[in-house]
Amino acid sequence: MKFSEEFKEAISNLSSMEKDKLIFRLLKKDLVLANRLQFELLSEKSVEELRDEVEERLKKYCKISSQHIYSIGYLSMDVRDMSGLINKHVSVTKDKYGEAWLNLFLLNELLEQITEQLNNLQYNWKLEKFYVAIIARIFKILLIVNKLHEDYLVEFSPELEKLGYKVGNVPILMDLAIQNGLDVNWLIKGGIPEDIQSIHKELRENGYLKY
Repeated sequence: MKFSEEFKEAISNLSSMEKDKLIFRLLKKDLVLANRLQFELLSEKSVEELRDEVEERLKKYCKISSQHIYSIGYLSMDVRDMSGLINKHVSVTKDKYGEAWLNLFLLNELLEQITEQLNNLQYNWKLEKFYVAIIARIFKILLIVNKLHEDYLVEFSPELEKLGYKVGNVPILMDLAIQNGLDVNWLIKGGIPEDIQSIHKELRENGYLKY
């Protein structure tokens, strides 16, 4: 939303007390902004430290989740909860590197612990939906990494390669990756296409990656 110069000037001319009241009133309605300001103004921890804390929580969550897979539906709910941890971290810190890294960590950690169980599940639409969500998340990771400085690819490459092989260890997931336009070699060989954004956009427009 673009504000007029007159509006900006009117806000600037408010007294300090009026501005404070306005700010607190707005922050009550925007918790994301409130948390971000609290981090930027008061936090004694760095973005990296907070990222490490989220990673540790994801690791524990994945372990608990893998021990109690009652159904693919419950597993999907657990993954959504873990995604919420990542999204909250990113909304507070604006950590784009962390957004890619933590999502990559989540997928590697989860598949490390549940591949055998996944391969023993009977195929149904819920399982397909779960796998397509994983594939969509992989695309999200690749899109973010592709926008980061090229030097970061060196840091991501080993974990991307690891994920590529884990996808290959789940036959149904691998088949759906192919059907949804994900070339696992992008992960294994560290060669993210320069036009990955266009590829992703075209796939979405053609009805793929929907879950």
